[in-house]
Amino acid sequence: MSVFSLVKSLAYISLPVFALHTLSKSSPIARYYVRATMYLSTLGVLSVWGAIVAVGMNIVGDRYNVNWVVARSFYLVASRIIDIKVEVEGEEYLETRPAILVGNHQSMLDILYLGRIFPKRAAIMAKKELQWSPLLGQFMSLSGAVFVDRGNNAKAIRSLQAACETIKANNTSLWMFPEGTRSMREAPDMLPFKKGAFHMAIEAGIPVVPVVCENYWRLYRKGVFGTGTLKVKGKSLLPPIPTTGLNTSDVADLASRVHDQMVEVLREISVSVPSTGSDRKAAEITPTPLVPQAPATPAKEPAHARILPSVTEAGLDDSASISRSESVASTNFSEELSSPTSSRHGLDGSEAGTETEEDDGMVLVGRPRV
Repeated sequence: MSVFSLVKSLAYISLPVFALHTLSKSSPIARYYVRATMYLSTLGVLSVWGAIVAVGMNIVGDRYNVNWVVARSFYLVASRIIDIKVEVEGEEYLETRPAILVGNHQSMLDILYLGRIFPKRAAIMAKKELQWSPLLGQFMSLSGAVFVDRGNNAKAIRSLQAACETIKANNTSLWMFPEGTRSMREAPDMLPFKKGAFHMAIEAGIPVVPVVCENYWRLYRKGVFGTGTLKVKGKSLLPPIPTTGLNTSDVADLASRVHDQMVEVLREISVSVPSTGSDRKAAEITPTPLVPQAPATPAKEPAHARILPSVTEAGLDDSASISRSESVASTNFSEELSSPTSSRHGLDGSEAGTETEEDDGMVLVGRPRV
């Protein structure tokens, strides 16, 4: 390649980069969209790399570390592009195997902290239908994902039992978001937990490893995409929680204890952001209710922020809907919270299809809502 051709190629690359950089300085809204586009573009490019890694590592017989390699690759690139770093305390607990790993779920930016902390020999759980999805299904299969049949309760129970046997036999861990959906808000808090993750931990007799990422409202929300450092904590109050000797009657108590510990740590490590402008005005007009009320409509993320597959969990913990009133009060936009019997029946019309009781705690990758 001649010198002229090299300079020409660099010019073609530098012009759009310079244009985006200039645009991001023009206004906070422009900066938000530019940085979000860069973040999502990085995710798209790294997904191609992920496919290559998955094929290569399966050939050499190391499929259960595919997620670790792809996650670290994404963090290495994305953290530099958007200038957000993740500091981890208690990382040694993430190496507990086999185990059920549970984390708080705020927004699509969680992929960044997962990129930094996702441990070796860990996988995710997904509905069985995704196993046959073009590209995504093949990648998930190659990375050791655990697929669960959600057709009905009997099939779901058998699938969960098989999943427990699989993670124990392969000495792997399973990552879950027990809140079941994104829960971003200004005040550090979490939705009540669904029971599926804790059912699995007790069924398999393996520990639960809680992981908490600080509330990053100050860095990322609608119209704001800043730079800085995120703290992720899995230490102090949060060592692995054993399930030896527990049975199904202890599931609700275990879920409640883990939730309360994680909320305590979340509030401890999160940076307080005082309300200003419209945020303060909204807070003055709409006081926080003291008891669960009719659900409010959740704020929608912009369309470009919803193009990612929605990683969530189906079902509802009926006991959680009447406990921890403080958490419920600040997160009452989940419609199911007002229905304590919903976990005992199929829930029609969800984004992931008809759900059953045994969907509790299952990580689903459904069609993103707009």
